[in-house]
Amino acid sequence: MKKANVLFIILLFLSLSPIVKAQTNLTDYFTGKWSVLLKGTPNGDAKLIFVVEKKVDSLVGIILDSTGAQISKIDKAEVKDSTVTYYFNAQGYDVSLVLNRKDEDHVTGSLLNMFEAEGERVKAKK
Repeated sequence: MKKANVLFIILLFLSLSPIVKAQTNLTDYFTGKWSVLLKGTPNGDAKLIFVVEKKVDSLVGIILDSTGAQISKIDKAEVKDSTVTYYFNAQGYDVSLVLNRKDEDHVTGSLLNMFEAEGERVKAKK
């Protein structure tokens, strides 16, 4: 009986390992520097730079405008499936940006479920 319990625990652990690894990989995917274009906002199209890093098991970061000036910090980030949702404050309003993984270096999504967003990973110049 004791051997069956140990075997069951080992099998359970092995079956959950890919889930944990996939979540970690997605968190890693969204880290780095991303250039995100927000289309059709009341102030016209806006390009923002998201600088995101991993702290323990969560994402933290800042948001820069097109000149490189910091406009906000990311208050919260939620990663689920192949999607990240960033929560931050812009011009006095709490907003959310949902980004879906498109391929290795591109994301699509929406700001407040109203404005289309598309982004591209900013790669370091060699």
